[in-house]
Amino acid sequence: MPGGKVAVFGPHPMLSITLEALTSDGGDEIHLHAAGQGVWVARMAAELGAQPVLCGFIGGETGAVLRPLLEQMDVELRLVQTGAESGCYLHDRRSGEREPLAQSASLPPSRHEIDELFSSTVAAAIDADVLALCGPYPGEALPLEIYGDLVADVRANGTPVVVDLSPPRLDSALEGDPELIKINDWELAKYVEGPVDTEERMLAAARRLLAKGAGAAIITRAEEPAVVVREDDAWELVPPRFERGSREGCGDSMMGGLAACMAKGVGWEEMLRTGAAAGAANFLRSGLGSGTRQVIEDLARKVNLREL
Repeated sequence: MPGGKVAVFGPHPMLSITLEALTSDGGDEIHLHAAGQGVWVARMAAELGAQPVLCGFIGGETGAVLRPLLEQMDVELRLVQTGAESGCYLHDRRSGEREPLAQSASLPPSRHEIDELFSSTVAAAIDADVLALCGPYPGEALPLEIYGDLVADVRANGTPVVVDLSPPRLDSALEGDPELIKINDWELAKYVEGPVDTEERMLAAARRLLAKGAGAAIITRAEEPAVVVREDDAWELVPPRFERGSREGCGDSMMGGLAACMAKGVGWEEMLRTGAAAGAANFLRSGLGSGTRQVIEDLARKVNLREL
């Protein structure tokens, strides 16, 4: 399948340090990886044949270690150098479970650094087939208006936008009328300030996103099927069910799959099935935002899309 270009607004790439247990001599392995929502979205989009352009900040000693890891990815980089350190986290997986040990977030960027990233992202996006809009870390690191401004400016130049943000950043992005919102159920509950624990409440909350400007909405629900709403239609998106795996990074993998398909101009149902399969493939792996194209294509054939 020929790929399209996906601009990814992933403002805060992070350095991931993970401890793993060796089975042969009882020693430990230490793994260094590029991490963060934008990184995982871009990695999955590249795996599915798209050409990602990752736009984000990088800085300090952490950034010096992180940059070559990002350069190893099959991703074009538009990185803005900052005075603040890039974020980093340390996880211990020697027990078989992922246990956080330490974490540091980047300090807020300066106004000039924000302006540089904003303009770089808009330029990359209007030269791309889709913009995938990811969140910052920490959440309050960027001014709220930047999300709505990005969506509005990019859409004004004909590029569709896929958004994965939580409130209040989601509220800002909706002001620009994005094509697609992907969030999870607890983020949706926060957005509507009420429970979404029944099908009726879930659909009513999703339709509020459409009323506020979204063209369509996908709400993931952990091990339960995702709910999809577009115009007057609603579906459940049911991937293959696995008993053991890791949910971390599944939503970002799904986002990367959706963006890659939108960039390639595939049909609506194929896009949904591929996105669900990308999330399912991530569930089967230890790495976040990972999965192979062949596995995803195999799993996509087993995804069920049923009307609600």
